[in-house]
Amino acid sequence: MTAAVTADATGDGRGGRRHRSVPAWGLGLAGLAVLMAVVELVPRTGLVRERFLPPFSAMVSALADETGTGAFWRALLETLRGWAIGLAIATVAGVVLGIVIGGLPVVRAAMTSTIEFLRPIPSVALIPLAVLLYGTTMRSTLLLVVYAAFWQVLVQVLYGVRDVDPVARETARSYRFRPLTQVRTVIWPTALPYVMTGLRLGAAVALILEITGELVIGSPGLGRQIAVAQGSDAVPTMYALVVVVGLVGVVVNVGVRAIERRVLRWHPSVRREVVS
Repeated sequence: MTAAVTADATGDGRGGRRHRSVPAWGLGLAGLAVLMAVVELVPRTGLVRERFLPPFSAMVSALADETGTGAFWRALLETLRGWAIGLAIATVAGVVLGIVIGGLPVVRAAMTSTIEFLRPIPSVALIPLAVLLYGTTMRSTLLLVVYAAFWQVLVQVLYGVRDVDPVARETARSYRFRPLTQVRTVIWPTALPYVMTGLRLGAAVALILEITGELVIGSPGLGRQIAVAQGSDAVPTMYALVVVVGLVGVVVNVGVRAIERRVLRWHPSVRREVVS
């Protein structure tokens, strides 16, 4: 028993000290530091011409210049606004239609082939239609964002509704619960984890299509600023804006995951994640 106590106090049975593992965020920062060092050294050593890949310090300098202009902040706000509006519309539509389609077997059977036909169509294939309808305004990009994110949410909600316990569903029907009551008490608790997964996937896809639409269509936002920088041969500025887009993606992912943990704090998967 004494040996067990000693081993527990020291961290192993040989009297050695317990070594703390490096946290995940520390490893992530180390990886970013290595990447920045590589981007800094590669052009300076001549492996890649600075015309095509400027040093990381030049990107930082260009980013500092951009953040001092009002055009940069307006473009950032336009991108975030288009992303948020498109994601909100796609989420609401995906949840409502997913519950209606998944909850009614006849509707689900009738819509399956239509969904399987429309879902694989790339959103970028709708660019000519979007430009024809709305020109180069934000609504063109919004159409692409909504279309792409909608399928991410809808498919997940359909999976969630299908995962509802049949016994619970029949019990609710036997007690003559109203349709909205069935949705609130039986379907929604089961489908909510799937909804949050769809929201997380849709948030990433929505940001990708927002930037793509701005690049190709020319609607206001960071994507158009990147295209302008490329056209004017301002390569460090172009890369600096690309870095900003990457940072926005990281913030979006962290924010959505935080919301997911908050909403699903009762779910076993989130509770295990918190404990670990």
